[in-house]
Amino acid sequence: MLTILAAGSVFFPGLFLLSKQCLKSIPALRWSEGDAVIVSARLVSSVQAVMASSAGYIIASSCNDILEDQHWLTSSYIMFAVPYFVYDIYAMFMCYWYKLRVKGHEEASAAPQHMSTALTSYLRREFLMVLHHVVMVTVCFPVSVFWRQGKGDYFQGIMFMAELSTPSVCLGKILIQYKQQHTLLHKVNGALMLITFFICRVLLFPYLYYVYGRYASIPFHMVPLSVPWHCNLGAALLMAPQLYWFSLICRGALRLFTGSSRSQRPRSTSSVAKECQTDENALPQPANGYSTRSTEPDLATH
Repeated sequence: MLTILAAGSVFFPGLFLLSKQCLKSIPALRWSEGDAVIVSARLVSSVQAVMASSAGYIIASSCNDILEDQHWLTSSYIMFAVPYFVYDIYAMFMCYWYKLRVKGHEEASAAPQHMSTALTSYLRREFLMVLHHVVMVTVCFPVSVFWRQGKGDYFQGIMFMAELSTPSVCLGKILIQYKQQHTLLHKVNGALMLITFFICRVLLFPYLYYVYGRYASIPFHMVPLSVPWHCNLGAALLMAPQLYWFSLICRGALRLFTGSSRSQRPRSTSSVAKECQTDENALPQPANGYSTRSTEPDLATH
């Protein structure tokens, strides 16, 4: 168990450092430190998502009895992935820190100038995402490994597959960071992100309730009354931030596809000047990629 935990502690930060160094040193790229950090963080998140989704599919497809069947990969991957959430808090902060220093943000009066100030600003701006990661380590990890006592590996595997939406979210962050909202790739990725996030994260818990109801021969609407209260509480607490983030994705998608038609109209010189001034004084995108801002052209679709 400790060996697997140690392996995850080395793998995710090591992959981040390796990717960053390659992006900085490959002659054809020669990216800056900030660009390399931001893209490397997205790459590691995408790799973790692919690994988690693959593990989840293997686990879920091997369980005939959704409560009693076990698969060795369940607890093993949980142990391996726990260090990722600790690492990712650091990686998100580094992305936030470097975003303050690109495209003139270091001159913005609203941008934090010192590491301690930036850390406070980061924790305030990314509170929900940081809280999500802390809960994953301090609550979900012990519950999944110890409290379950080997039951419900199928449900754990399905929850791993929620990570299927992460690669499109990460790609969207990169495209937004480098002002590629006008490209076809951004629009296609935005649609894919909307669909995968809805299926893999919003419909996740209703699906788990449906599967359990079919297994126990209970009508779907009676399942919440039949399972222990702490299961309902846990599902509600995990689903709440997904609904919030999905609402932001929907708002971003609406701005993306309605804004694209508006952007084809001729704009006055004063509008362009005002837009440029707004872009120069804007704070960077949240490290988790979600934003409630509605200003153009910095559309936040995730």
